[in-house]
Amino acid sequence: MFTKTVDVREAQVNLKELLAMVFAGTEIVLMEDNTPLARLVPIASPTTPRMAGLHPGAIWTSDDFDEPLSEDFWVGTA
Repeated sequence: MFTKTVDVREAQVNLKELLAMVFAGTEIVLMEDNTPLARLVPIASPTTPRMAGLHPGAIWTSDDFDEPLSEDFWVGTA
């Protein structure tokens, strides 16, 4: 990945062009007075879609999940 440094003031003027560069694979480092402040990088998308039901039984919900909590819980004595 190619890296380009850009002054913050220049970035404010050329944001759309910088975003196009980011989408093309360039990392942008925003600088102010030779101090790096932030990096612009593309958001990584997952390589495979998520699928429900891959780990049946891995989690469970107790039978009293939706029951009201006790008064002791709310006053901090439980």
